[in-house]
Amino acid sequence: MLYYLLSCIYFFGPAYLANASPPLAYKFNFLKALGKPVDGGKTINNKPILGDHKTWRGVISEIIICTLLMPIFIYIHNFLGLDHYQTIGFNVFPQINGFLLGFLLSIGIIFGDLFFAFIKRRLDLKPGSKFIPFDQTNYVIGAFIFIQPFLKLEIKFWLCLIILTFFLHIFFNRAGYNMGLHNAKW
Repeated sequence: MLYYLLSCIYFFGPAYLANASPPLAYKFNFLKALGKPVDGGKTINNKPILGDHKTWRGVISEIIICTLLMPIFIYIHNFLGLDHYQTIGFNVFPQINGFLLGFLLSIGIIFGDLFFAFIKRRLDLKPGSKFIPFDQTNYVIGAFIFIQPFLKLEIKFWLCLIILTFFLHIFFNRAGYNMGLHNAKW
């Protein structure tokens, strides 16, 4: 069971790291010129579409990180002869380009994040306010939508990943909050 959990984490590792990149990009002024809101500051019924904290800098940093890391994770996996991916029902690396997989994964995690930010704004929830469990799992849901049609991973993989991500997200957000990278603990 532990090996299965670690396999899930390893597969989703590029997404976890990409999801952590927007606050780091902000803190270190990476892609500073792209620090503009994705929604252009527009509103619907006097409510922000996404909010000014969802920026092009975050979107682009997530795409770059995830797209570049996935081939590295695949290379390490193949070089070390690991069977992580076979454990979770995924064994088609020879047939899929790692950059393409990383790009699709990045688009999925961004979609999940932006979609649930849109929902939060419709519910009059401010950025940083609690929206449990979606704050913690939105990017897994988005990844499922964009990756599942291509990889057809087992549903237990996605359920396991949602549960793991829920707890990992809380842990790392609290660490980020304590380091001054996040405004919210959850």
